[in-house]
Amino acid sequence: MILAQLAHFASHSVSSLALFLQEGEQTVSFSPMGLWEHMGFLAKTVAVVLFVESIWSLAVMIDRYIYFTAARKQSREFAPKVAGALKNANLAEAIKIADRSKKSHLAEVVTAGLQEFNASAGAATEDTIASSGRALERAEAIVHAKLKRGLSVLATIGATAPFVGLFGTVCGILNAFQQIATQKTSGIGAVAGGISEALVTTAFGLLVAIPAVMAFNYFTGRVESFDVEMDNSSSELVDYFIKQSHKK
Repeated sequence: MILAQLAHFASHSVSSLALFLQEGEQTVSFSPMGLWEHMGFLAKTVAVVLFVESIWSLAVMIDRYIYFTAARKQSREFAPKVAGALKNANLAEAIKIADRSKKSHLAEVVTAGLQEFNASAGAATEDTIASSGRALERAEAIVHAKLKRGLSVLATIGATAPFVGLFGTVCGILNAFQQIATQKTSGIGAVAGGISEALVTTAFGLLVAIPAVMAFNYFTGRVESFDVEMDNSSSELVDYFIKQSHKK
């Protein structure tokens, strides 16, 4: 008799557990569309904001990569050509070479110095050299700003995306508690939607932030190396002007 009761109890328990799990599986879907349908209005807004940030950061990454690659390539071609023209004291040819390298950061800086020096008919006086040096500094500042364009967007997205995702997490947890309070049927499906919603927004925020931070650090390093190259080129050009003044 006792064994029969235990067997009946075990059978009833297994049936209840199977029904519990079945209800949970039927209630919530963990596919992207299922999760989207289960999200509340605030969580959907958070997901849309994170999606826009991801597209924006990806566009900046692509733009900076193309720009930096072109600048590096043209600068490598530009440097030996302009050095040969200056060695022959042919300022006009050096300026033409620089004008043909529109995307080179070195060409933009060197062009400013050469044009300022050439405006004085090539007279290598102290005033001419000083004005050429100032033109080089102004050009460096302008090119530096061009190189950093868009990097502030990556820094902002990298810093704010986790917090935007965290806001979505809070909204998801509140939604889960609301479902617990209002759901009449038992089963894991009563709260799985809100919990999954919270986890998805957190993961999405991190997925957006991590590449943005990595790209920001990478491109910042590239900008610093370009700054060093521009400083060296400016210094070499000023030394060239000084040597020209000593020849005369």
